[in-house]
Amino acid sequence: MSITKFVMPEVIFGKGSIEQAGEACLRLGAKKVLIVSDPGVANAGWLDIVVKSCQDAGLAYASFIDATTNPKDREIEAGCLTFHNHECDAIIGVGGGSALDVAKGVALLASNGGVTSDYEGVDKVHSPLPPMVMIMTTAGSGSEVSQFSVIVDSFREKKMTIISKSLVPDIAIIDPATLTTLDPDLTAATGMDVLTHAIEAYVSIAATPLTDVQAQNALSIVSRYLRPSVESKNNEEAKEAMAMASLQAGLAFSNAILGAAHAISHAIGGKYLLPHGEINAILLPHVMDFNRIASPRRFSDIAEIMGIDTRTLTEQQSGAAAVAFVRELSQDIGVPLSLGDVGITTDMIELIGMTAIDDACMITNPRDMSIEQIKQLLLTAL
Repeated sequence: MSITKFVMPEVIFGKGSIEQAGEACLRLGAKKVLIVSDPGVANAGWLDIVVKSCQDAGLAYASFIDATTNPKDREIEAGCLTFHNHECDAIIGVGGGSALDVAKGVALLASNGGVTSDYEGVDKVHSPLPPMVMIMTTAGSGSEVSQFSVIVDSFREKKMTIISKSLVPDIAIIDPATLTTLDPDLTAATGMDVLTHAIEAYVSIAATPLTDVQAQNALSIVSRYLRPSVESKNNEEAKEAMAMASLQAGLAFSNAILGAAHAISHAIGGKYLLPHGEINAILLPHVMDFNRIASPRRFSDIAEIMGIDTRTLTEQQSGAAAVAFVRELSQDIGVPLSLGDVGITTDMIELIGMTAIDDACMITNPRDMSIEQIKQLLLTAL
C-alpha cells in the first residue's frame, strides 16, 4: 500500500457552536484577533455572535468586513494591512468560501510577506501562519477545513489556486444554524458546489480510502437532503445534513484535490466574476459525461450511492444514469442549466480554455483534457 496523507483541522460541529469562536482562539494562544467577514454575514447577525464570543473570552479584536464574492488580491492586501495596523496575532474567518479564502490569504501575507500571486500553485508557503479559526456560514465551499485558497489576480483577471497544508485552519466551526439565513438560490448553488466537491474528489487520481469514505458520505447526503434544504430555511434536519455533507466533501477534496469542473469554473469565475457554485452546477454533468469513460467503476459507484438501481445496468449505463440524476437535481432546485443562462458566449470560449488548461485542479482529473476538448465541452454547455 502506498503512503498517503490526510490533513484536517480540529472540528467543532453543532447548533450553537459559533458561540465557541472566542474560546477557540484563546486555546490557540491568541491575544488580539482579526475577524474577517463580509457585509451579508454581518447583516444576518452572525458577526455579532462572534464578536460577543471574543468579548466573553477577554480577547481584543479588530474587523475586516470587505470580503466580496470571487475575492480579489487587493482585498487580501487591505486585510493584511488591517492585521498589522491593529497588531493582531490570530484570525477568525466568518462566512462562505469567499470570506474564508480572504481570511486565509490575509494570514498568508501577514506571515510570509510579498504579494498573493507569489503563492499561486502548490506548496509555495515557507513560514508558519498565525492561528486560524474558520466558521462556515454556507453548506458549500469546504474552505473551513481545506488546504485551498482561491483568489482573483486583478491584473491578470484570473483565479489563482493556492494549495498548501499551511492553509489548513487550526479549528473549523460548523454551526448548521447559520444556514437558516441563506436564500434558496444561494442554498442551491452552494449545495451543488458540495456535490461537485464530492464527485470530483471521488474520481480524482489522488483519491485514497480516507478521502473515499468522506466523498461517499457527502454524495449520499446531498442526494437526499439538498432538495428539502432548498425548499425550506427552517428544515433543521436538512440544514444539519447539508452542513455535514459540506464538511465531509471539504475533507475529501482538500486531500484528493479536484478536477476539470473546478479548473474550468476557476477560469470562468476569474475573468467574468460569476457565482462559483452556479458555474460548477452547469459544468458538472458535462464533465462527468466526459470523465466517466476513464473511471467507469467509480461512476457506477456514484450512481449506487445516489440511490439509483444499477442491478440491470452496465458500468457505463450506471455512469450515464448518474449524469442524468445530476441534471434532474439541478432542474429541481432551480440553478442555471447552461452557460448561456449566465451570460457566457462563444467568443469567450477560447480564453476560458487557455486559462483552464493550466489550473492546478486539472492535474488530478481522471481523464486528460486538451484545450480543444475543453472548448468542445464549453460549446456543449452553452
